[in-house]
Amino acid sequence: MPDFCADISRADPGPIGGTASRARRWVLVEQPGGWGRDAPNESALPPETARHLHDLSRTLPARVLLIRRSGGGFDDAPHRTLMVGVSRVDGGGWLERLQLSSIEALVDVDLRGLSAGTTVGGRPVDEPTYLVCTNGKHDVCCATYGLPVARALAGTLGDRVWECSHVGGDRFAGNLVCLPDGIFYGHLDPDTAAAAVAAHEAGRLLPAVCRGRSALSFAAQAAELLVREQFGIDQLDGLRYLDSDRDGDLHRVRFATTDGRVMAATVRQGRDARPRMLTCGTAPTTAPTHELVDLHVAT
Repeated sequence: MPDFCADISRADPGPIGGTASRARRWVLVEQPGGWGRDAPNESALPPETARHLHDLSRTLPARVLLIRRSGGGFDDAPHRTLMVGVSRVDGGGWLERLQLSSIEALVDVDLRGLSAGTTVGGRPVDEPTYLVCTNGKHDVCCATYGLPVARALAGTLGDRVWECSHVGGDRFAGNLVCLPDGIFYGHLDPDTAAAAVAAHEAGRLLPAVCRGRSALSFAAQAAELLVREQFGIDQLDGLRYLDSDRDGDLHRVRFATTDGRVMAATVRQGRDARPRMLTCGTAPTTAPTHELVDLHVAT
């Protein structure tokens, strides 16, 4: 079953564009050791801390992930790293780092400022941070394809790369998240992951393996990638989201370019006619699709 599922994730994954998990706020908590399918509740976290993380995910709201160093076992040192940040719809964002004296101390950290997108008093993280989903208990594909990616990137990025718990889109493993921008990549192996990181470090993206920008809606993510493909725009700041509106299954999304043009892309959102496995252990179902039906450029 695991090998079969891992093969399915590569052989029959469905469209990749417009599939980045939605997230504008991030709470990343270092927790070494093993994680279960429901990572906060199935790890060595104290129950009170796990409940607190669940509450934060709803009240801030934020994407809460457990993180750990690649290849590391359980570290019995009491201190823990906490990173929080925001990904913006128009690109970029910010990330801060705090050092906790113990994992129990997390419940006393005031993160309410994150809701308004303001600092929580941490140390600014000046360079991009990279997350690789390796939560094999959630989906074996994440371990099969994510672990080699995490280990390879750790050799070059050092402490700027972390293994993380479930980020969504198991069928696109190995999955990489570039923070604070919130750019998701999928279908990566060690070589393509290195290429994606090199592009990101240079202020570019690789549309062919990019799932989208997490701060945008699925339709807007897909529209951005389709527009980039049409015009060969790979600079991260080469296309800036302006706004969008919806009429049924049609989404009109506007972007601005660095040379002053406004691109209005109309995308039809539908469902793939053929059911496929979207994650291990679940019945086949239809995946969302996005079709570019109109593109208007104004100067």
